[in-house]
Amino acid sequence: MAELGPVLPEDFSVEQANAEAISKLVPPGAVHQGIALLCEPLNAIYLEQTLKNLPAGQRLVVVLDQITDPHNEGAILRTAAAFGVDAIIVQNRHAAPESGALAKAASGALDIVPRISVVNITRTLKDLGQMNFWRIALTGDAEQNLKQVARKGNIAIVLGAEGAGIRRLVRKTCDVSAAIPMNGTMASLNVSNAAAIALYELGRTKIDVD
Repeated sequence: MAELGPVLPEDFSVEQANAEAISKLVPPGAVHQGIALLCEPLNAIYLEQTLKNLPAGQRLVVVLDQITDPHNEGAILRTAAAFGVDAIIVQNRHAAPESGALAKAASGALDIVPRISVVNITRTLKDLGQMNFWRIALTGDAEQNLKQVARKGNIAIVLGAEGAGIRRLVRKTCDVSAAIPMNGTMASLNVSNAAAIALYELGRTKIDVD
C-alpha cells in the first residue's frame, strides 16, 4: 500500500527564493530558516468558553495591559505555561501581534496557554469580578506585597507595560494593588521577569493556604 503524503489545496504553490527575499517578506527581526508561509490567523478564543470547564475557585489568568513587545509577551506566555496559568488576556489593540517573533519567544506556549483578545480590558476585569475573581494589579508603588494580598480562589493578575505601567482606570477596577519587594538598587524589573516572580509567588501562596 502506497504511503499517503500531505493533502494540499489545489491552489497551493511553492516559490523558490533566496534568504534575502524571504527576509523582506517577514516582519522586521523575525527569524526564519529559509522558509516563509502565508497563513490565516489563529481562531478567536473567548473568555467564557475557556473558563467554563475549569474548576471553580482554582482559575488563574494573567491580564496584560498594553504590553506591545512580542518578546516580553512571549516570555510571559512561556512562564504562564510553566506555572499552569489558564489564560492570557490581551487587548485587541496596543498589544503584540500573534507573530513569528511572539511564537518563538513563547517556545511553544502559544499552543498551550489560551490567548484571549478583548476589546476593553477594564470591562473584562469587571466581568472577571462577577465570576468571583480576585483581581490584583502588580505595581511598583503598592503599599502591600504580593504575598500579603494573595488568597485562595480565582485569581487575575494584571501586568502593565514597562514605563507607562497599568493604566489608571484598569488599576482602579482591580480589587487590590501589590508590589514585588526589592531592595532599592533597581527601581523596576522587566515585565516578563516580574510576571515570573509573581506567578511563582501566587503558586507558593496557594500551596501554603491549601
